[in-house]
Amino acid sequence: MCNDHHNKLTSNNRDLQKIERQIDRRHFLKKTSLGLGAIALSSLLGAEKMFGATGNKTKEDLILENYNKNRLGLPHHLPKAKRIIYLFQSGGPSQMDLFDYKPKLVDMFGKELPESIIGGQRLTGMSGSQSTLPIAPSTFNFKQYGKSKAWVSDAMPYLSEVVDDLCFMKGMQTDQINHTPAITFMQTGHQLPGRPSIGSWLSYGLGSDNENLPTFITLVSKNGKGQPLKSSLWGNGFLPTEHQGVQFRSGKDPVLYLSDPENYDGNDRRHMLDYLGGLNDIQNDAYGDPEIQARMSQYEMAFKMQTSVPEVADLSDEPDHIFELYGKDSRDPGTYAANCLMARKLLEKGVKFVQLYHQGWDQHNNCPGGLKHQCKKTDQGTAALIKDLKQRGMLDDTLVIWGGEFGRTVYSQGQLTKENHGRDHHPKAFTMWMAGAGVKPGFSYGETDDFSYNVIKDPLHVHDFHATLMHLVGVDHERLTFKHQGRRYRLTDVHGHVVKDLLT
Repeated sequence: MCNDHHNKLTSNNRDLQKIERQIDRRHFLKKTSLGLGAIALSSLLGAEKMFGATGNKTKEDLILENYNKNRLGLPHHLPKAKRIIYLFQSGGPSQMDLFDYKPKLVDMFGKELPESIIGGQRLTGMSGSQSTLPIAPSTFNFKQYGKSKAWVSDAMPYLSEVVDDLCFMKGMQTDQINHTPAITFMQTGHQLPGRPSIGSWLSYGLGSDNENLPTFITLVSKNGKGQPLKSSLWGNGFLPTEHQGVQFRSGKDPVLYLSDPENYDGNDRRHMLDYLGGLNDIQNDAYGDPEIQARMSQYEMAFKMQTSVPEVADLSDEPDHIFELYGKDSRDPGTYAANCLMARKLLEKGVKFVQLYHQGWDQHNNCPGGLKHQCKKTDQGTAALIKDLKQRGMLDDTLVIWGGEFGRTVYSQGQLTKENHGRDHHPKAFTMWMAGAGVKPGFSYGETDDFSYNVIKDPLHVHDFHATLMHLVGVDHERLTFKHQGRRYRLTDVHGHVVKDLLT
């Protein structure tokens, strides 16, 4: 058997011949001894003890047993969330114009923001050099909705219909004041690129629920304007490369380089991959580089995706009432609404983490008009996703997250008028929300001062948010680590705690 395998892979290339010579009879017997021993052990203990007869075990026993088969021993506890959709609003949505209602500001129009409120906080160079920081009340009208009496502005009429499913986090805080480090910090737990993203950590720790699709998929709204997005935001960092996010695009080819070249029928693709796999096995035995197997896993996934991706990317089988729920933009591939609908379909196919990015929330000038435009593009799709998941019974075990990298200032950047103003970046108080699996519905956590500038009750740092997110999927954020360059890293680095007040 060993010799046949060896002869089949013999190459005319001298480098490959040198590697192949290392796979001799001694190596073969050494590598198979454990397997033979396992077979012998199974005959002594009984096959059912080795391979898992169900017997009289309860459903929960079977679930726990299945979870315990994870190579990392994860999840650490029974998860509330089986899957996540993260609706990232890139640019920094203005919390006081959407969810953080501050009626007292109306009587303070144009007055200087007190120095005591600023409290020595860092300002960006865009407004820090202004001679005055005049207060700019929201131009939007607020009302209370649902049994929870949540305050929502008229910029989001559709979302106001689902407030009783939302868990608002109004005391969010971050360490970063500029876009690139702030977005990177929110997505990876560190302000510098090179760390694994949230989805990559979950892919590494929890694995996949679908052999034919990636565990982690990213969707970016087409024609986005504003702060550019980089692939490092959904990258694997120092984790094995098969855990990086795969970006789905609108158009003919959702995944780049997945389709066969013109005039190639692909009939020999399976044979090619098998042969390449054999060569990689030899290379791995010689050098022990884990990236060899990681790259081979990517090849195999690409092969499977040639069939699975066109099927899942096709929304033509969705009924008209679903398109009406998500809005007319949902019929236009690549729009935010279409991506929300695509995200739901991906979750149904077993994808564990879907990340949506939508740019354009950076209103340094014309905040009222710009914010209204952004809400018009996203509000219906966001609310429809909540309703759609709920009517399918999926919201109970799906976690939906909405938010940006920071908030906006209460003072106007640039000229202030009754009809118009701009808002600068503000990292020390902003709003996000979650919905679905394991979080309290119709609940608000955290409180800001009368200026939506400082958190005065229940602050929630990005690290705490990450720790809580990991807890919901059954992971102890302090125990999921990866050793890199001599130290063990985790999503929350050396920070973060689970905010149990947010949990059911």
